[in-house]
Amino acid sequence: MVNGHSRPEEPREDSLSLQEVEPSPVDDDPIDVEKDGYFPPDSTKPPPPLARSSTLGLGGHSAVYYLNHIHKYSSYTFSIFLAFHVTNTSIIPIVTRSLSTSDTYLLLTRPYYQSPLAEPLIIILPLLAHITSGIALRLYRRRQLAEWYGADTKAERRRLPWPKLSGTSALGYALIPLVAGHAFVNRIIPLWVEGGSSSIGLQYVAHGFAKHPAVAFAGYAVLVGTAAWHVVWGWAKWLGVNPSQVVEGGPEGVLRRKRRWYGVNVVSVVVAGVWMAGGLGVVGRGGEVTGWLGREYDELYRRVPIVGRWI
Repeated sequence: MVNGHSRPEEPREDSLSLQEVEPSPVDDDPIDVEKDGYFPPDSTKPPPPLARSSTLGLGGHSAVYYLNHIHKYSSYTFSIFLAFHVTNTSIIPIVTRSLSTSDTYLLLTRPYYQSPLAEPLIIILPLLAHITSGIALRLYRRRQLAEWYGADTKAERRRLPWPKLSGTSALGYALIPLVAGHAFVNRIIPLWVEGGSSSIGLQYVAHGFAKHPAVAFAGYAVLVGTAAWHVVWGWAKWLGVNPSQVVEGGPEGVLRRKRRWYGVNVVSVVVAGVWMAGGLGVVGRGGEVTGWLGREYDELYRRVPIVGRWI
């Protein structure tokens, strides 16, 4: 029996009770270098500031945007010169099978890319822009990686991995000394000794092959092979057919990447084969130049640093 005094009610838990959770930082997962590469997808980055147009119509793009564009379009300009150069030194010799006839075409077209105005605009500046923008991109991404990891000291930055170097980029860096040596022997030395390149043509190159076949054939083969693979794989990227640009997953994606890899390499083999067929098969077998012109060529090759004394 209940007496007259009411018993106090038991405390009832509210249906929306608080739940105790473990404390956790906002982002406790570091960048997964192995999975996402050295730079995570754009979705993980904070939204960019509003673009502000300048009087030239340029938006507020980052430095990477401009460096990528310089790197890309400088290769377009240099490719114009390369097309002329390969045509004159390989394709025309294959067709004519004659060095003297091929030299006639070379001397007719060379003023278009070796004039005082055209040479800096078509060859020197695009080549320097392509190299420096590529190096600047690599350094910029290295600094960006250090900022994401909070590496403030030099010791911390040294422990960070560098951005991955693609095969195309590695070939490009290997090309720098090869192209520099090729330009020094065929362009700079004649300018330095004779003040011009009026007497320099395919016979000058053939003379070098005849006098020093081992060095000439090996150096030319390495230069052409490296250049062909770098150019073809670079254009595959600009055209969007690089295997790494396949975004599909599963068996279909693997198959597409494999087909692209074989396709780009087949094109590289064809380009290198045609280039070498004219350079090594025709020009390289042109023979030694005799007379006063041969002696002049010998004197030019002797000016090559270090090895010139044995030439």
